[in-house]
Amino acid sequence: MRIEERTEMVLEGSEAVAHAVCACRPDVISAYPISPQTHILEALARMIADGRLSAQYVLADAEFSAASVLAGASAAGGRAYTASTSQGLLLMTEVIYACAGMRMPFVITGANRAISAPISIQPDHQDAMSLRDSGIIQIYVESCQEAYDTHIAAFKIAEDPAISLPVMVCMDGWILTHSYERVQLLEDGVVDSFLPPFRPVNFLDIEHPKSWGPIADEDLYMEFRYAIHSAMEHGKGRIREIFSELAALTGRDYGGLIEAYKTEDADIVLISMGSTSGTVKDAVDDLRAEGKSVGLVKLRCYRPFPYEEIYEAVKASRVLAVLDSNISLGSEGAVGMDLKAKFYGVPGCPKIVDVIAGLGGKVINKKTVYDIARRAADIAEEDTFTDKSCFWMDLNHSVV
Repeated sequence: MRIEERTEMVLEGSEAVAHAVCACRPDVISAYPISPQTHILEALARMIADGRLSAQYVLADAEFSAASVLAGASAAGGRAYTASTSQGLLLMTEVIYACAGMRMPFVITGANRAISAPISIQPDHQDAMSLRDSGIIQIYVESCQEAYDTHIAAFKIAEDPAISLPVMVCMDGWILTHSYERVQLLEDGVVDSFLPPFRPVNFLDIEHPKSWGPIADEDLYMEFRYAIHSAMEHGKGRIREIFSELAALTGRDYGGLIEAYKTEDADIVLISMGSTSGTVKDAVDDLRAEGKSVGLVKLRCYRPFPYEEIYEAVKASRVLAVLDSNISLGSEGAVGMDLKAKFYGVPGCPKIVDVIAGLGGKVINKKTVYDIARRAADIAEEDTFTDKSCFWMDLNHSVV
């Protein structure tokens, strides 16, 4: 197929995702509305009603049930999809752990939103981060176009026989789900050439009975968990390949598991995920124009964690400043902790400072990025930085 066989439209981010999912021809869609993902499932319902998509649409009574519908559909050999956010993703937690353990390859859109209490509908990454140990693959997107492309890749990643795990595409709620961009849509035939019909290796079949999620005693349980871990670790290469295959079709290359932006000669490298990365890129350009040696690593795939690619991009730098829009309460941000754990003791490894920023939708603008870069530059000049290895950005101390 030629790259020219595509259509450009101005779409809300949620609509772009719905177009991508529709083009992937799922057999089952489960739905439970919760802002800010509701428009995705509404758009898919219209597509089914209009005859554009032939799929079974199941209205669930809660997110636990919505995830359970995916489990049943996937076990029966169907391609399955849903979307959720915030408390909804937390309510799915038990099922997602089980589905990853049973190696069920479906796709979820995680419209990132803060966790209660207090109640907030603003975006941060706490909801998805709370699932980081479940076995679900997590991919974060910067734009509506990247969200469209990544959902198409997500089904192929999930259904690869060597991976066979659920995949969650994370997009910042409101900022992406409800913003409008020009989005290039692929023709159905192009998507079909990239994503063939789902042919599961294992599925429920009365002629060939199998068990899903049976009891495993101490002689087997750890081995099952290792199998998931191994699928993620060895799946990194396949995920890169799938991203490259799609880039060849679309002409849009977002990088591999990370995108390294002006890191080659950077003394200070910022690390971010999601829509914030666009703001950070603009700030990096401004700082570069002022003669400051700053770069960015946009973390596209959080689980599996691509520490090898990150290290290659940042090994010549002096300081890594990680923008974590999440917090492991009592410790620090999840990405910062992961990097410190992986890079501990590595000769010549740059200092790592974790920056808690953007919780509950607190604005991260270019001034915020300038301030973070300045503080990172100060840390680079110090012999020790243990007491500054994590700080909260723009915290209002008068109310805490």
